[in-house]
Order: sequence, then structure tokens, then C-alpha cells
Amino acid sequence: MDLKDKLISSFMAFENNVDIDHPVHDVRVEAMKNFEMKGFPTKKQEAWKYTSLNSLQKVDFSIFPKEVNALEYKDVKKYFLHEIDTYKIVFIDGIYSSFLSETTHDGVDICLMSSALTKPMYQPVIDVYFNKVASKDESLTTLNTAFSREGAYIYIPKNKMPKKPVEIVHFATGNEASLMLQPRNLIVVEENAELQIIERHQSLTSNEVLTNCVTEIFAGDNAIVDYYKVQNDTASSSLIDNTYIDQKDKSVVKVHTFSFGGKLTRNNLNFYQNGEYIDSTMKGVTILGEKQHVDHHTLVHHIEPNCESHQDYKGIYGENSTGVFNGKIIVDKVAQKTNAFQQNNNILVSDKATINTKPQLEIFADDVKCSHGCTIGQLDEEALFYLQSRGIPKKEARALLMYAFANNVLESVRIPELKTRINKLIANKLGVRLGFDL
Repeated sequence: MDLKDKLISSFMAFENNVDIDHPVHDVRVEAMKNFEMKGFPTKKQEAWKYTSLNSLQKVDFSIFPKEVNALEYKDVKKYFLHEIDTYKIVFIDGIYSSFLSETTHDGVDICLMSSALTKPMYQPVIDVYFNKVASKDESLTTLNTAFSREGAYIYIPKNKMPKKPVEIVHFATGNEASLMLQPRNLIVVEENAELQIIERHQSLTSNEVLTNCVTEIFAGDNAIVDYYKVQNDTASSSLIDNTYIDQKDKSVVKVHTFSFGGKLTRNNLNFYQNGEYIDSTMKGVTILGEKQHVDHHTLVHHIEPNCESHQDYKGIYGENSTGVFNGKIIVDKVAQKTNAFQQNNNILVSDKATINTKPQLEIFADDVKCSHGCTIGQLDEEALFYLQSRGIPKKEARALLMYAFANNVLESVRIPELKTRINKLIANKLGVRLGFDL
């Protein structure tokens, strides 16, 4: 039985454990019909031209964990941003861990999707927001919708801001020989509210893990959302991350994606600007080696006038690694006074490394400022020679140039402790200690 057939048969078992009279039941059934019809995406589709999922479909993944495997905080402490206090929503093999989590009800709701999808008190929010911005056609998103049960539910009412950032952490223990996880997050930040989130998926063994994650984010008028994705998993872990963002008037949403590890990573990041004077920012740093593969697939849809979007992705590729950047900006006819910027810069430090990049603009308005560009090259030999002439060994000189290349993406990280943590990860990936205190 291939993975598609296994998922279809597992859905029947999944349905036996959920409330079929709940309104979400019909949403799940319709989503599974879509996945059953379309199946996994293939390289014949333009959006997946450079990323193949064939090898993953041959793995006999467990769809549901057989048992809960408890973890001690001391065993996973290093994966948290322990330099500052945060709220924590922690999952172990897809199951919520109350022992490792720390949530709050201090004027905001930070809890579980399983609660939000079943308890009547959350129904008004679920009715308005759940599965409203996520794609109804993209097969992996609909697969997640079909199995939607657990994940993070965050609701920030008007004029509220949590006292601390929120960490969403998914641990895979390796208790299963191979495991597929499908977390579903719903994040609603209402008018004049603010939220900071740090997300991480982490496998603790070399057993194979496939995570198909969907996150819906709704930013109300004047809302501010900072979302940080730290992707530094093991060489046997694959992540398909689907994030959909709906913005209203004068909202500001920034998504930073740091891709340093994992077997195969696909980031689908979609912004929909449903208002005026909106600011959307997406930045990323990718540093790969071995046979790692990372695919950044972004979309910004400018629907209303007087809005801005900024994209800046930097990639450093070594050994046999492969990178993909496919960024699309759509400017509707009524979206005058749009200012859209997109840039993708890449360095290949190995003759066997590959990058496929495709920036795209679809502009239907005439009073706009839009630009896009990409570069692919190697390290500047003159700059490298200059540093060596000042007594810096070649290895450290190369690392300094690469660090300087990627560093400007970190300037917009608003959590100082997280910025320091990312600096450490970059230094470790480059294999040297840079000339500052880490």
C-alpha cells in the first residue's frame, strides 16, 4: 500500500474518533475528497518542478503514534529559547505535552486546536476563521485539513498583547520507525493587538519523520505579528510548511524563515492583503550542505491600494545541496500605489550544489513601484584575498564573507535573544567561531 492509499484508509479510522455531527466534519470530508482526487504533487506541476516527493511516498509512515513518549525538560532544554521567558505550546509525536507547555488565559487564548474544534466556547471564532484562508485546492493543505485535530490555537483580542513571546515546538521522539505528523495552527490577532511567535520542528533521533503543517494567520486592523520559523532538523526529517496570512488595514506581518537543517523542506508562504496601508515582510536565510533540499515558494497578493511588501531571501549552498526559490507578486488592477520588492541572492560554495530561482511579477495596475531580482555566484575572490592579506586564515575569511552576506536578514529580528541564537546557528553551520561573543 502506497502512502496515498494508507492516508485514505487511515482517514476512515480517524473519523471514528471525532464528532461527525460537528460542522468541521463536513470540512474534513470535502478536504479528503480533494486529496483523494489530486494525490501528492508531482514535478509535472509547475509549482513543484524542482521538488520531488517520490522518495517520501515510498516510506511506510505511521499515521498515528502508537503511544505517548514522555520527555524531560533537561533533555530538550537546548531547543527552547531559554534565554528569555516565553509561553510554550509543546507537542510530542503530535500529542500535546502539558508537562513541557506553559500557556496563559490572561486576557488571551493560547491553547489547543483539539479544544478549539470541540468546545462550544470557541465555536464563534472557528466559524469565522478556521479553513477560511487556507487553500481549498492545494492537495497537501487539504490533506492536513482532512486530519486537522491538534496544533496551536492562539486568539489575541482587540488591544491585547501577550506579556511574552509564544514558542510552538514539535518534538518527534523516534518511538516509531517512521512517523507522519500533521499539525494545524490557527492564529487570530484582532484590531490593535500584537503577537510574537517562534516555531520549531525537531526530531530527536535518526528515524524518518514527515511533517505536513498548515498555519492560518489573521491580522486585524493595525495588528502586528512577528513569526519566526527555525528549521534546523536532522538529516532524516522532512517538513512541508504551508502558511496562509490574511491582513486587514494598516496591519504589519513579518515572517522570518531560517532553514539550516532537514532532509527536504518546502515552505509555502502566502500573503493576502485585504486592506489598505498594509506592510508584509518575508525574509529568509538558508545554509545547506550534504544532500539537503530547501524550497521556498512565496506569494504576495496585493488586492487593495497603498500597500507594501518586502522579500529578501539569502542562500548559501554547499556540497550536494539543492535550493529552490519561487516568489510571485500579484498586483490587482485596483491596487494602485503598491510598493513591492523582491530579492533572492545565492552563493554556491560547491561545484555540485544547485539553486533554481524564479522571481515573478504579475502587475495589472499602472501606478506602482515593483522590483524583483536574483543573483547566483561564488564568494568574491578579491574580498577573500583582502581578508587573507590581513592575517585572517582562508577558512575564517570565507566564513566571515558568508556571514556578512546573510547578516542583513537578521537586522529585522525584534527578539534580541533569538537574534543571538540564530547567530550561533549560522556560526555552527559555517564551522567557525566568528569574531564576537556568542
